[in-house]
Amino acid sequence: MSTVSSSVTSQEWDRVQRKALIAGAAGLVLCVAGVLLSPEHFFRSYLVAFNFWLGISLGCLVILMVQHLTGGAWGILLRRVLEAGARTLFLLVLLFLPLLAGLNVLYGWTHSEMAMRESIPEFKRFYLSVPFFLARAAICFACWLALSYFLNKWSAEQDAEARPDRARRFRLLSAPGLVVYGLTITFASIDWVMSLEPRWFSTIYPVMFAVGQALEGTAFAVIVAIFLASRQPMAGVIQPTHRRDLGNLLLMFVMFWAYMSFSQFLLIWAENLPEEIPWYLRRTRDGWQWIAMLLILFQFGLPFLLLLCRDVKENPRRLAAVAGLILVLRFVDLFWWIEAAFADGISFYWLLDIAALVGLGGIWLWWFLGQLRKRPILPLHDPYQSEYLPELSVVGCVGGSSANVEKLAVPPPTHPAGG
Repeated sequence: MSTVSSSVTSQEWDRVQRKALIAGAAGLVLCVAGVLLSPEHFFRSYLVAFNFWLGISLGCLVILMVQHLTGGAWGILLRRVLEAGARTLFLLVLLFLPLLAGLNVLYGWTHSEMAMRESIPEFKRFYLSVPFFLARAAICFACWLALSYFLNKWSAEQDAEARPDRARRFRLLSAPGLVVYGLTITFASIDWVMSLEPRWFSTIYPVMFAVGQALEGTAFAVIVAIFLASRQPMAGVIQPTHRRDLGNLLLMFVMFWAYMSFSQFLLIWAENLPEEIPWYLRRTRDGWQWIAMLLILFQFGLPFLLLLCRDVKENPRRLAAVAGLILVLRFVDLFWWIEAAFADGISFYWLLDIAALVGLGGIWLWWFLGQLRKRPILPLHDPYQSEYLPELSVVGCVGGSSANVEKLAVPPPTHPAGG
């Protein structure tokens, strides 16, 4: 399939960043109005949007570590996108701070009288305390920031100097890094989302949360990679076989998400315990059942069928469309998890949900694009690059000279970009 490629100039990148920043600012202005109108709905909407964008950042970090452990051309093509996504975690630390003002609004367990009324077990009352909550959040962010920092630092050093021991250092950090991520996301998912309903619990829930983030990060990275592949300097680098690998990666996470989600539902349905079934009862009544059906059909069913087709995976526009659909449904899934936890059912301010998504998303994208522009769009001196991407020698993108770095680089900003 022949495509017409174009080159993205520095002014065009500036314009994209500027539009993202303006959209983010407009969304945040609406969010401020939402605080005055209904603080309860504002914090719910903000929590959904925050977890969505955090999921993309952490998903990028997870896939980056997986790629360092497994290798492959797909990872080399996505690495700069994944690294830039991981570097947005510092911004998300700042965006987490407004949620601290809404702890009493979101989490009933912050009120001692609520804990007594709900008959929360003693061990849960010790765990669900505000100081302990804040300490766990700080530890989680510290671990994620440390992993992102070292993976990005060593990647920049690899660009500057070819050293064969770099790949081993990446692996030595990524293996325990995935274990650390598994532990921290368990606490984060319990604290930030599961504890909205403090009497309910599920051991599969953190795994579902983590798989959803990996699915988000992969879908986002695929969209960005396909966008860059239609323009210089990446035009001609991503081949149909690479897109097929990316499609297979998406398919794997779609199936894994569906498996974990069905496993939780099956176990709770089979046990039929009064402390477990309310979670699904809330989400399958009063209109929420239509969102549940939407998730089954369009977060699993349709992407699963489409990604089985080789033509869909090898076609850049179709693959990007499937990834975009998955990304939209990931937001709907988080919305279904969080908003349904509150007693007022499906009553919500839909405009505020969109405003929070756009507000945080615009700021996040502005920061992400600024990070993406800082480095060559493909990693230099990767020991496996010539093996996995031999076509780079044809388009003249291999090597560490200043000319080749310029060919590989996203146009630098004409004015200082944030981040």
